Amino acid sequence: MFLTIMPRRGWPLRYRLGKNKYTQEGINPLLSIPPADRRRGQRNDAMHRPHCDKNAEAFLKTWPDTDEQEEEEIMAIRLAGKPVSDALQKEISDRIEVCKIRGVEPAMLLIRVGEREDDLSYERTILKRCEKLGIIVRQKVFPADCTQEELTKCIREGNADAAIHGIMMFRPLPKHLDEQKVIRAIDYRKDIDSVTRLSMAGIYADDPKVFPPCTAEAVMRILDHYGIALEGKRAVVVGRSQVIGKPAAMLLMKRNATVTVCHSRTRDLPGVIKNAEIVIAAIGRPEMLDGSYFSEGQTVIDVGIHFREDGSMCGDVKYDEVEPLAEAITPVPGGVGSVTTSVLLEHIVRAAENVVE
Repeated sequence: MFLTIMPRRGWPLRYRLGKNKYTQEGINPLLSIPPADRRRGQRNDAMHRPHCDKNAEAFLKTWPDTDEQEEEEIMAIRLAGKPVSDALQKEISDRIEVCKIRGVEPAMLLIRVGEREDDLSYERTILKRCEKLGIIVRQKVFPADCTQEELTKCIREGNADAAIHGIMMFRPLPKHLDEQKVIRAIDYRKDIDSVTRLSMAGIYADDPKVFPPCTAEAVMRILDHYGIALEGKRAVVVGRSQVIGKPAAMLLMKRNATVTVCHSRTRDLPGVIKNAEIVIAAIGRPEMLDGSYFSEGQTVIDVGIHFREDGSMCGDVKYDEVEPLAEAITPVPGGVGSVTTSVLLEHIVRAAENVVE
């Protein structure tokens, strides 16, 4: 078992508590100590800080001397999305001020068809954050029985309006509308949600002017924020969708990770996942990936968002079983989903910056 003490200065100190002894090691919040070293209780001299509170030392001397303390328990690092989102919004706010100084106010066109509850909920979140940051939102709401021509005309007007930098349309559309035809009407330079074919092609071609899907980029933002190195790492993406799985794999490869893309029909899926150092779970099935799919010391990013019968939320990963094995893991809720909206807003600002340039 570990006890972490926050000293008055320097890195936090982690103590391995065991029978008749404890060992002290300094820890870096950005995962600089290899998990194998932590599990062996080895001291990391590079990060070690010799000082700590005397009260903490006194407490450790009172730790009970029982055989039960011999068994070690290691808690995974919780990769919460809120700190990532907060840092990104601070960055966005600063960039918006620069845009305004240059005479450009970031603005988006937000299109909704009908009154689907999940669309309304996401819309409220977007409006609240845009208002807080000073991003202009032009809303266009159509009845559920609107025509293809009405919707396409609205998008083309948004394309032609120089004051609009990004266009987002809630999906899926009602069945009487040809969704792909409507999507093709969006100018890829304003496609902040990466739904057009040109945007997807740009991701595979490594075009810096296109916007990756927000959820896939949110995964990368979390990994970067917590200092999780990607170069040379074995990464497994479980899921092959155009929205998350495939673009996430491309973004990981761009950062020199060695990527394997799996899906529900992959042979020996547990064996493939266990061999990974980083696992991106985006298979779209609630709690499908339980502890039998994972090995110790992995970083697990759970993209799934599902609702149980009792109304509580869960992801693609069975958190209670996987968390004791993982080195680091995102929670659901409070993980990837909380970063995705902030990424969308960053795309709006980036589109406005492209106009300034």
